Amino acid sequence: MTQPSSTEHQRPTLFAFWTAALAVASSCGATAAWAQTTYPVTPQQRATAQQTAQAGVPLSELSPKAPDEYTVKPGDTLWAISRLYLLRPWRWPELWGMNINDIQDPHRIYPGQVLYLDKSGGRARLTTRRGAAGGDGGTIKLSPRTRFDSLAGMALPTLNPSLIEPFLSEPIVVDANTLDAAPRIVAGNDSRVLLSRGDRAYARGNAESPLVEKPGPVQHYRIFRSATPLKDPGTGEILGYEAQYLGKAQLQRGESTTIETTGDKDVITVVPASIDIIASREEMRAGDRLLPEPPRQLLSYAPRAPSTQVDGRIISVYGNAVQYAAQNQVVAINKGTRDGVDNGHVLAILKNGETILDRTGARKETIKLPNERIGLLMVFRTFEKVSYALVLEINDTPRAGDFLVNP
Repeated sequence: MTQPSSTEHQRPTLFAFWTAALAVASSCGATAAWAQTTYPVTPQQRATAQQTAQAGVPLSELSPKAPDEYTVKPGDTLWAISRLYLLRPWRWPELWGMNINDIQDPHRIYPGQVLYLDKSGGRARLTTRRGAAGGDGGTIKLSPRTRFDSLAGMALPTLNPSLIEPFLSEPIVVDANTLDAAPRIVAGNDSRVLLSRGDRAYARGNAESPLVEKPGPVQHYRIFRSATPLKDPGTGEILGYEAQYLGKAQLQRGESTTIETTGDKDVITVVPASIDIIASREEMRAGDRLLPEPPRQLLSYAPRAPSTQVDGRIISVYGNAVQYAAQNQVVAINKGTRDGVDNGHVLAILKNGETILDRTGARKETIKLPNERIGLLMVFRTFEKVSYALVLEINDTPRAGDFLVNP
């Protein structure tokens, strides 16, 4: 039997991406490991894929500028591509169909892939081949070729990882007593008052929990200062305390004691632990607190609208004395896991309308301007009562006190 001169290959019928591609390690410098990791499809993700596969979105949801054909480029993000096609980009799982029998790992889309917009049947879908709708899944012929470029680490993220990666390990929300009970820096080497990367410092724990070496890998700590109360703008409730991240330290020698005999008395002297500052965002000093470096976690984000009603507020803009938020800046919000808020939830920002005095009528009257929608943000790190979110897009300047609602 004569063999064909080219290879026959059954092409997947629909584009194989529906869930989040952004997975970042919860410590700085872990991007390479993230980029080369394959993330399994969870049962919940697979169930959602089965429900939305081939459904598409109404044509009314398409952006007027949605191209019929688009070639994925290096530097693209899934959010940007979704924004190119959709008026509401968080609905992209419905836009991108998925053949889950042929595609075992839907967490990958690579530069060079060509996306085609199918508008048949009154619904819009993205596919990886022309005329996919109504087709038989078709067999196409591919000429043999050699691929030289490795795809490792080239998969597109949902968002630019550098925007939120530092915040997965830097800011934390703690209760009132956490920092007070944590080990503290007591001095710097050579009488240094301000410490930075490369300096040696000395630290102590409390009497019940001294700072000592433990079996296993070298112990690393994050250094914090002055926990700032995060207060609900509406109720005044203190939702937690945001600890200011300063840097990282490595424990070199644990805390100990020595006994010296003076006359007929034995005097016990405390010898503090030795730590080396291995990373610094700001200069450190005596009194700053140490918390253990948490284990790395690989988190997957699927931007989506919350399934329940959200009525929240922006508490603060991350950073010292920052009042207004810009695009791609991080804010703290007054909703957390107790409120059903989860990583990936997209919320609309409503500008808190000013209260003004109307002088135009027969008598002066106090009025409140309406709350106007000015942008979107995405939650990426949750605590019990507070979450951190990334401002995705704005047409005005968000600030603390602005409202958050379902998009």
